[in-house]
Amino acid sequence: MRNHKINCSNCGSDRAERHYIPDLELVRSQCPACDYLLVTCAATGKVIESYAPGIAAVHAR
Repeated sequence: MRNHKINCSNCGSDRAERHYIPDLELVRSQCPACDYLLVTCAATGKVIESYAPGIAAVHAR
């Protein structure tokens, strides 16, 4: 598993991390400052799981 420090796309904190998990073909981005979480498929880019406090959900029609 590889890790990179990134800026959080939710709150802008420089404490966020991106974890590449090749065995599962996942990319997990998380931020301890605002509790942001985003898990995507490394192959397709599709969202597997997400949680972003303070961002309102958009309802698909």
